[in-house]
Amino acid sequence: MAKFNVIKEKVDEVEVLEEFRQLGDASEEEVNAKYESALDDIEDIEFRSTLNKPEDELSCILEINAGAGGTEACDWADMLYRMYVMYGEKSGYKVRELNRVSGDVAGLKSAELEIEGDYAYGMLKSENGVHRLVRVSPFNAQGKRMTSFASVFVHPSVDDRIEIEVNPADLDWDTFRASGAGGQHVNKTESAVRVRHLPSGIVVECQEERSQHLNREKAIQMLKSRLYQKELERQYAERDKVEAGKMKNEWGSQIRSYVLDDRRVKDHRTKFESRNTDAVLAGDLEGFLKAFLMWDGN
Repeated sequence: MAKFNVIKEKVDEVEVLEEFRQLGDASEEEVNAKYESALDDIEDIEFRSTLNKPEDELSCILEINAGAGGTEACDWADMLYRMYVMYGEKSGYKVRELNRVSGDVAGLKSAELEIEGDYAYGMLKSENGVHRLVRVSPFNAQGKRMTSFASVFVHPSVDDRIEIEVNPADLDWDTFRASGAGGQHVNKTESAVRVRHLPSGIVVECQEERSQHLNREKAIQMLKSRLYQKELERQYAERDKVEAGKMKNEWGSQIRSYVLDDRRVKDHRTKFESRNTDAVLAGDLEGFLKAFLMWDGN
């Protein structure tokens, strides 16, 4: 209601300013600026109304997996990792790396990020699916144009508001030495954990924390998030556009293409596109995310 009153006040100000313009006491530029400001607020309310599911307000866990293609695909997965980290930081979310498997030469084979903050899942759920990169490869001596794929999965991060029961008897635990950054302590002890949920077959790993105990707690949270996501997909199967997350990392299955030499990023679902590829890869995703929410809500 407070937001509605703010917008009503801005609309009233536009009308008053237009009357002043007609009397010669205000310029057309001033009226247009006030009008654009009111329009932005109206569009923001319309957009926010699409975040109307209980899970939308949760934080999220975002998983990136390199597709086939070796070093090129691993580098592309790393570029996506950087893009989401920068988006999260620009949007005021807290971003933490939960797990990372580096590529043999460069980039990463897989990684998981926790993006914590209100409506992080609602904003980023559109990223589920296969992302396609087309560029002149820096790893190809002939300078050929290469195509790479990486898949992104986004799960709502369950908290105290969501109750997910996990039977300890259904869990199979492993421990191993962490492979990522973290200092000598992390690499010399088996602090990293891997847990398999036997009924569903879901496997999660966590090596973020310095102690096995803390990694176990985080792994359980990650597992519950995936189980919750699985239940949501079952409940909303008839209208769930997250089916892209089940596609293969190959031709014809991508949700978005990033064509760097043509300076074009295009979402194949909403048809929204940007010509500023550098900005998009630096985390400027707002246009794509809003376009999906408006498209998905229709």
